[in-house]
Amino acid sequence: MLASYRRLFARPGTAAFTLAGLLGRLSMSMTGVALVVLIAERRGSYALAGTVSAAGLATGAIGMPLIGRLVDRYGQARVTVPATLYNAVPFAGLLLCVRSGAPDWTLYACWAAGAAAPNLGGMARARWAHLYRADPAARHLANSFEQALDELCFMAGPVLAMVLCTAVAPEAGLVTAGVVGSTGALLFAAQRRTEPPLAERVAGTRHGSPLRVPGLRVLLLTFLATGLVFGSTELTTVAYADALGQKPVAGGLLAMVAAGSCVAGLVFGVLRPRRAPGARFLLGVAAMAALLLLPLAAGAGGADLTVLGVTLFAAGTGTAPTMATGMMLVQELLPARQLNEGMAVAVSGIVVGISAGASLAGAVAEQAPPGTGYWLPAGAAALALLIALAGRRHLRTPGTPAAPATPAAPAAPDAPAAPEKSEHLVGAAG
Repeated sequence: MLASYRRLFARPGTAAFTLAGLLGRLSMSMTGVALVVLIAERRGSYALAGTVSAAGLATGAIGMPLIGRLVDRYGQARVTVPATLYNAVPFAGLLLCVRSGAPDWTLYACWAAGAAAPNLGGMARARWAHLYRADPAARHLANSFEQALDELCFMAGPVLAMVLCTAVAPEAGLVTAGVVGSTGALLFAAQRRTEPPLAERVAGTRHGSPLRVPGLRVLLLTFLATGLVFGSTELTTVAYADALGQKPVAGGLLAMVAAGSCVAGLVFGVLRPRRAPGARFLLGVAAMAALLLLPLAAGAGGADLTVLGVTLFAAGTGTAPTMATGMMLVQELLPARQLNEGMAVAVSGIVVGISAGASLAGAVAEQAPPGTGYWLPAGAAALALLIALAGRRHLRTPGTPAAPATPAAPAAPDAPAAPEKSEHLVGAAG
């Protein structure tokens, strides 16, 4: 396995942009917990903390695709640097407002204004897609690796934020997240030699939204339902642990989900793809739906937290392969000139789903016995499967080269570049 991933980093500059992007994504996984702890501690209201967080998620879901469109048009560095510097202003403003006792509406205004965060995960995947555009097996490996990094961040980030907020100061988690995130984004933008070149734009031609591609609409709806899985699983698990009088253990239980996904992503990356991406995506969603029946059975049966942790780890193994294949499908279905926007659209769907899933699970947790909320992620995963099955014909990618006989060996550095998919091919994919 390690040999396969070492070959992935044979290209100069790949390790540098990966490490820089990892810093930025670690910050993103810290901010949610850090914000809630800060506001709850300084203002004494979890309700206020939750609604301020939701306001940021809502504006972020709108702003992320817009930033992605700018990245496609002007380049990663030219957009990432000003966006990062701009975001530092409302970020610092929120800290000052909380500390100074400013009215609650100022918290909403500051957090909602920080909607220009660049999608570093999407930009990293765009770099891999460019570097290994002639090697589908290497792109499969890279997408799996990026998904594993996402899961690693969501294992470590919330724990780090909680430690800083409780052991240092309530503001420490958010301050650290801001500094780490800005540093990572600026370092990422500085890695110019691996930045994809801008795609040629035909003068006088208007380029519409990537959502005009039917396959992306199917993926967006599927990712929205997958976000429901994530949001409802998180809140239901916290409520279940709290009901058993062991709320501090909830963070470890959620880390089990991410750990299962991280391990599955790394293993999935080195497997030789035998099916087209669309077929692999359907199988991944089906596996995710089946595995989520395990925590449902444990929660409904009143299992202890050890058993629940094992089932959550198993359930997590269905996530990374599904998400990695979904992102590869975005790369296959869209032309290079819309790649960053398309991946940002997909991530926005997940963000909206997480927010909605947490809200639904919160209502269920207040009205129903512990463990009942696990019906929500199981049902959301089943919905994701139904959506993917209904739109499966739009997930075909004609012209995709067959996978090589050897597992995930990246192309040689001097391999000739493959031409970008033509517009009629993208249309045919829908």
